[in-house]
Amino acid sequence: MTVLLAQDPTLADFGRDPWWLVLGKIVFAFVFGLLATLLGVWFERRVVGYMQVRPGPNQVGPFGLLQTLADGLKMAFKEDILPRAADKVVYFFAPVISVVCAVTALSVIPFGPMVSIFGHRTPLQVTDVPVAVLVLLACSSLAVYGVVLGGWASGSTYPLLGGLRSTAQMISYEVAMGLSIVAVFMTAGTMSTSGIVAAQASGTTLSLGGFEIPAPGWYAILLLPSFIIFFIAIVGETNRAPFDLPEAESELVAGFMTEYSSLKFALFMLSEYVAMVTMSAVTTTLFLGGWRAPAPITTFWAGANSGWWPMLWFFGKVLILVFVFVWLRGTLPRLRYDQFMRLGWKVLLPINLVWILVLAGLRSIEDWQSRDRMLATAVGAGVLLLITILWPSRQPKPKPTLQEQVDSRPPGSFPLPPLDLQVPPSPRTKRVVAEREPANIVAGSDSREV
Repeated sequence: MTVLLAQDPTLADFGRDPWWLVLGKIVFAFVFGLLATLLGVWFERRVVGYMQVRPGPNQVGPFGLLQTLADGLKMAFKEDILPRAADKVVYFFAPVISVVCAVTALSVIPFGPMVSIFGHRTPLQVTDVPVAVLVLLACSSLAVYGVVLGGWASGSTYPLLGGLRSTAQMISYEVAMGLSIVAVFMTAGTMSTSGIVAAQASGTTLSLGGFEIPAPGWYAILLLPSFIIFFIAIVGETNRAPFDLPEAESELVAGFMTEYSSLKFALFMLSEYVAMVTMSAVTTTLFLGGWRAPAPITTFWAGANSGWWPMLWFFGKVLILVFVFVWLRGTLPRLRYDQFMRLGWKVLLPINLVWILVLAGLRSIEDWQSRDRMLATAVGAGVLLLITILWPSRQPKPKPTLQEQVDSRPPGSFPLPPLDLQVPPSPRTKRVVAEREPANIVAGSDSREV
């Protein structure tokens, strides 16, 4: 199988573009995040509508495609209400922080290989640095400030509770997410996003049962436990169902966004969907081979990873991950807060630490880069992870019946209420009934004629 490694950009390829090309890349990344958000809202409504056997938006534009645009115009012309107790400066900048952090992360995402744009050879990526993965983690960490400050600056109780929940939630799941990324750059040997994509190139074969098959280069297969934990962590990081506890309507009205309206509310809504698309792009880059075509396509088409075609594979993978986000929202109920925190600290974190220890042990073994050994270890660890998560917990002891409770009470204890739980009528009720119902005493009987 031929792999066009010459198309892979390196760190030396960045910083040489003219200013107009750099500006064009920045505009492209921003427009991608904005359009992906607009289409993501429509896509979520249509998919959830299909799952719930209803049409979804279908009146504004063809297939309802302009519904999100109509919602944006509606929010823009709604009255912008400022709470009297709000901190005006922080109240204004909180949604801006959330949007800026979510869009900034797209600057280090590789959308494709080296291409020619008006005669200039340039990578389809805004920029790349030796620690690009840390840039992604920094943007994800700073996004929580928008939520926390928005809840605090509103001057209300419910938004403050939503902001506090979000603080604990993001700190908890950023630990698991960061450890999953540690497994990636331990295997790739670099923290550059373009280097991680290049390290996932398929070119070797596996010997299984006497058959030679192409080895999957995606870290989603070679590092299966890290991929599963990372995806669970980004669902909690983006406040998406079933982990949307900072804006749980059942007890917090609308969470940290309760006091926001008009365009500020639209910015918070925009930041959530931009973060969902951005995290899908990050997952594609770190675990799904980035812009590289799947192995079956490259087997029959040698040029699948060259030119502008890789953008198609990249956007296709992002779309599939966004569908999984929507699928989770339409399928799973919201977790309780204690269940959510227990999952992060008592399940994901210990499993991630053990998996990192296993990878460190493999590095000390000679020829640890063998794809056969890595694949077998990843599959075994993934099966162990699924068994741990899906293993039925110990059933609680059934509560004793009322009769069993009565029989178990020691003699002389406090008297119990009547077992039939029927309260006898009061004497006043008996007297009123007797006065209203004329009695007709029949000889030899005690009946009444009403």
